[in-house]
Amino acid sequence: MSAQPQTIPYLTPQEYLAIERLAEYKSEYFDGEMFAMAGASRAHNEITLNVASEIHSQLKKRPCHAYANDMRVKISATGLYTYPDIVVLCGPPRFDDNQKDTLLNPTVIIEVLSDSTEGYDRGKKFQHYRTLESLQEYVLIAQHECRVEHYVRQPGNQWTLTETHDLAGIIQLSSIQCQLAVLDIYDKVFS
Repeated sequence: MSAQPQTIPYLTPQEYLAIERLAEYKSEYFDGEMFAMAGASRAHNEITLNVASEIHSQLKKRPCHAYANDMRVKISATGLYTYPDIVVLCGPPRFDDNQKDTLLNPTVIIEVLSDSTEGYDRGKKFQHYRTLESLQEYVLIAQHECRVEHYVRQPGNQWTLTETHDLAGIIQLSSIQCQLAVLDIYDKVFS
């Protein structure tokens, strides 16, 4: 006996948001479908907390906001709703609706690479992110080795890449006037 294919109903963005706001776990949304997000490893959590803490402390007393893990971002041009590991913006936040849980104007997005999402984070997801006019910097952080990739928007929507494998390195996040020491990013990760 063969299994019958199941028809997955198309969800509107409004239906997705209604379901997502009541859900016990996070899901991304694109093109009418919801995609459940997997849990993160210990290293992933350490890196996310290290980076968010460093940025948060540097943004004190400034009109900037940093969010880790749970701030949904909508890419209006493509319709993707996603949860970056870290989102930063300077200036007034713009939200999708009065719930104020879906950000439209991130300045910096940081993703900690997982085995299951690395290709997506580098490829299609970054393609979506590049359509955000507000986005100035995109950072990818490996969790199994010392490797940080830093993309910076240039005039004409071009992006330059700087990569470091050096624990003594410094990542300059010029758009938000912050810096990240690579040693601090990986604090307690490889021990």
